[in-house]
Amino acid sequence: MRLLTTIASALLLASAPIAASASAPQPVNVVLTATPTDTASMTIYQPENPTGRMIVMLPGGGYEHLAMQHEGHDWAPFFNEQGIAVAVVKYRMPHGDRSLPFGDACDAVKYVRSHSKELGINPSDVGLMGFSAGGHLCSTVATHAEADARPDFHILMYPVVSMERGVTHNGSRDNLLGPKPSQALVADYSNHLRVDSLTPRAFIALSHDDGAVPAKNSVDYYSALLTNGVPASMHIYPTGGHGWGFRTNFRYHDRVVDELRDWLKSF
Repeated sequence: MRLLTTIASALLLASAPIAASASAPQPVNVVLTATPTDTASMTIYQPENPTGRMIVMLPGGGYEHLAMQHEGHDWAPFFNEQGIAVAVVKYRMPHGDRSLPFGDACDAVKYVRSHSKELGINPSDVGLMGFSAGGHLCSTVATHAEADARPDFHILMYPVVSMERGVTHNGSRDNLLGPKPSQALVADYSNHLRVDSLTPRAFIALSHDDGAVPAKNSVDYYSALLTNGVPASMHIYPTGGHGWGFRTNFRYHDRVVDELRDWLKSF
């Protein structure tokens, strides 16, 4: 089934209007994996004036559902205006198999790299961006994946990082690891403990008053990046709570997008 869906995806990509000179390219949908019960896919948005950079996006939702709009599709124009291609991933929920979301996220990164020529991207300039539980998935790929799936940089918005009770988001932990995970499993998916010198550079943004995912998740991850000599930038806004994504009613929306834009220009 994986082979068939990969072939179908390649045919779809080859026949779709990825580039156009007179108007903005239309989004392209690509199937990553199809099973009788669920499908992993992604929507690719191409810029009119590409720089060769791409960002693969992982919406949040507590490993239970996906906030595809404000933590996914709504970001595409912002990045496309900078010449950055975007792939918004619909990854599968664990439902007892924690390997599913990780495998789908890795497949998305590997797909865009293996199709870099037809996508017009630089396979060494592929970033991964995640929100909340999608931030946990993003940091899991950044710290656990093999080199072909590890991003070149990653962006974390109010991320879950730890799986420790009292620090984590309990729903994300339970949905990913089950109600009674071993301490070894908890440690393995507490991603600040997995940071090393090979972890890609990171941008982290969150609100101080986030009542769903404690700021300690981001602070511990930033500290681990700093300890390991990994370039990182962290931005903590005084208010805003959790889950603001690209919503313009977030008081610091303009600031976060400006700071992210500037960070992306720094390398």
